[in-house]
Amino acid sequence: MIRFLQPWWLLAVLPVFALAAFYVWRQLHRRAYAMRFTNVDLLRTVAPKGLGWRRHVPATAFLLCLLVLATALARPAVDTKEPLERATVMLAIDVSLSMQADDVAPNRLEAAQEAAKQFVSELPESYNLGLVSFAKAANVLVPPGKDRDAVTSAIDGLVLAEATATGEAVFTCLEAIRSVPTDGAEGIPPARIVLLSDGFRTSGRAVEEAAAAAQAANVPVSTIAFGTDTGQVDIGGQLQRVPVDRMALAELAETTEGYFYEAASVSELKQVYQDMGSSIGFRTEPREVTQWYAGVALLLALCAGAFSLLWSSRML
Repeated sequence: MIRFLQPWWLLAVLPVFALAAFYVWRQLHRRAYAMRFTNVDLLRTVAPKGLGWRRHVPATAFLLCLLVLATALARPAVDTKEPLERATVMLAIDVSLSMQADDVAPNRLEAAQEAAKQFVSELPESYNLGLVSFAKAANVLVPPGKDRDAVTSAIDGLVLAEATATGEAVFTCLEAIRSVPTDGAEGIPPARIVLLSDGFRTSGRAVEEAAAAAQAANVPVSTIAFGTDTGQVDIGGQLQRVPVDRMALAELAETTEGYFYEAASVSELKQVYQDMGSSIGFRTEPREVTQWYAGVALLLALCAGAFSLLWSSRML
């Protein structure tokens, strides 16, 4: 179905209609003037054997040419459906202060950043990828999409903050997954959450509540624990122990049918998405067909000139 991207330009057809009306008026006026001759036989002798209806063909073709050109100014377009891959992976990275512990070289956060960037480089390009960071709250840094550079840049720019809201990270990822357009496909897309953290929740909703929500949404959460039981950080001039909460991360993965890792390699992380499958929807995009209108207008202009030359030896 044809629609117009700039419909206000359709006003350009009004002068064309005005010209067509003037042409009709002129033809009627010309006929009335001709009928003033009292000697019809004399009129027939001085006038060439009429072209009849053919004399109107060039003018009609010319007017149609103008009409099509005026319509083309409104940028006619047709809607086309383009396939859209909906399979989605959300990365959630812990940026709490405990992630500065150096029991994992060079420190927990930098190790997590490196693992995340390797994962991004290995993820199939057809999948949507988003990024969430979490400390006292969880924030979507990059919504699900195909822009890998944006995700990598956001990973490099992570900044540490207080507290750890692990449950909120899962809820925020689930919201981001639901934001992926349906575009003709049914239900939420096949999705996975990859959560990189060193453990203990100190803020926000419980991890158990988040696990139940992810399970209900059929979104597995794979967790990666960074750190050891001997990790320490300097907070406010005091050394504080920051052991890893392996149990909570493992239970989150087990409840949601994800994977739990303590030392994640790229080959291990491939398990996160290799069984995801695919969900193809369709995105409706307008495709301009102005060139079709221009082609029709050119053809009509050529017809107008050709018929005029053929029947009256004049261009128009």
